Amino acid sequence: MSAETPVQSAGNFTRLRLRFRDWRGTRPFWAGLFTLLGGIPIAYFPYATLKLGHMSIAMATTAGAGSLIIGVLLITLGLTMWFQQATRIFAGVASILLALVSLVVSNIGGFLVGFLLALVGGALALSWAPGEPAAEANGHPGAPGGPVGGDSLGGVPGGATGEPGRSAAPHEHGTGDGGEADGARTEDRDRGHRVG
Repeated sequence: MSAETPVQSAGNFTRLRLRFRDWRGTRPFWAGLFTLLGGIPIAYFPYATLKLGHMSIAMATTAGAGSLIIGVLLITLGLTMWFQQATRIFAGVASILLALVSLVVSNIGGFLVGFLLALVGGALALSWAPGEPAAEANGHPGAPGGPVGGDSLGGVPGGATGEPGRSAAPHEHGTGDGGEADGARTEDRDRGHRVG
């Protein structure tokens, strides 16, 4: 094997895992997962028949249809959080309200399991915010890969002016008259002409 040999490509599992991680990072994944998992016990328990030896316990109540509707809506809201990130605020508020309603309608919210999962999922959906896209490394201050706090030409730290590559002169701070302070004129350091 020489230095010229190309690196073997990653296996299918690694590629799928990396693609899933990228997909998961662009949406409120955990909020959708908790909400989806919260809907399952709320919809399941009213229709479940548990067997303990020869004794069977049925939790069927008159609110079975309401529990099924709440559970299916929570599952749908969880999927909505995954595939329609723009509606995450609506989906978060709706899942919190449905979790609260399930306390009364659905066997104490699926024996508190579904209630807590849906409540946490709704709160996570409300608190999630999309990340900023990574800027290209083109030498602008603050850009990933570029110099931090200065420009690429002179290493002069950026000032309070907000312009990349231009630092504020000490006499510019705190003046409200367009950049002149004590009769001194300021120069635009990028273009070399006088301002003011």
